[in-house]
Amino acid sequence: MSDIRCIGICTGGGDAPGLNAVIRAAVKSAILKYKWKVIGIPDGFDGLIWPERSRELTLKDVSGILPRGGTILGTTNRGNPFHYKTTENGVEVVRDISDEVIANKRKLGIQAMISIGGDGSQKIAHELFEKGMKIVGVPKTIDNDLSATEITFGFDTALHTATDAIDKIHTTAESHHRVMVIEVMGRDAGWIALEAGIAGGAHVILIPEIPFTLQRICEYVSEREGYGKRFTIVVVAEGIKLPAELRQLSRGGAVGNLVGDGIALTAHREVRVSVLGHIQRGGSPSPFDRILGTRFGVAAVELIARGEFGKMVCLRNAAIGCVRIADAIGRLKTVDPQGEMVRTARAIGICFGD
Repeated sequence: MSDIRCIGICTGGGDAPGLNAVIRAAVKSAILKYKWKVIGIPDGFDGLIWPERSRELTLKDVSGILPRGGTILGTTNRGNPFHYKTTENGVEVVRDISDEVIANKRKLGIQAMISIGGDGSQKIAHELFEKGMKIVGVPKTIDNDLSATEITFGFDTALHTATDAIDKIHTTAESHHRVMVIEVMGRDAGWIALEAGIAGGAHVILIPEIPFTLQRICEYVSEREGYGKRFTIVVVAEGIKLPAELRQLSRGGAVGNLVGDGIALTAHREVRVSVLGHIQRGGSPSPFDRILGTRFGVAAVELIARGEFGKMVCLRNAAIGCVRIADAIGRLKTVDPQGEMVRTARAIGICFGD
């Protein structure tokens, strides 16, 4: 067992439902089981640049936060102490302030850190570990694209949010005989689009992993009309690879709008677009995400207690385990175009635009 007496916790990257569940579990486990002191670091690793902003987290501080979305510690998706951007004399300068961050951690009396975040945050955690920081990771992303874990907390809640939106849009699409395009998150992987599309009864699903053409989508819309279906639901992941005909329309902005414009111009149909955006990150976490976050938080404290630093907790075969952070980063878990989930969708008539 390690000789730890004080730990720090920070949350980095985009927020996700379930972050507070992790914080709560880690704080309660650390205090109740090990009698450790816990320091909350605000706004990711940026909080260690100004250590005076950090504060002790007590049992009272985490009382009642289990059902809350977001993170009580705040977060940032731009904080990287190895590439810290500042403006000096009107010029942007990038500096490595990692030594300063490590020194400030020591000033706070923190002996080990829990870093809760996605691939980018875990890369930073690994670099800090290589510089001697005792640190463990907790995986977080609503995109569910980290290869080292079966699922990340936040995904289930985002999936519920997206599915609920598709359900609501379904009724108005059918009433007005429209093509409705719903853009969901998924920069590199199409898990939210795929699973929400299946759950919500979408007719077309566009994901980064499967190339598509506008012509095929329009043909599919016509095919549906041929057998009496006068509306179509199209679910689009934000990270889709645009075909040439849509790149010509591109003026930046949401890809869902481009897909909608392309269908309207090519198929001559009435189209409406809904971009769900950050609504998918917000709201109270689902029971699944509360439980998974709690399991991850407790497991992170156990890693510290055993002195297993440089590791990240994960879920494998429905059981909590751990992997080296070095093995968890840099490899995204993407949708297999030939996998069972896609084959299931195709079997029930869903079109992927290919």
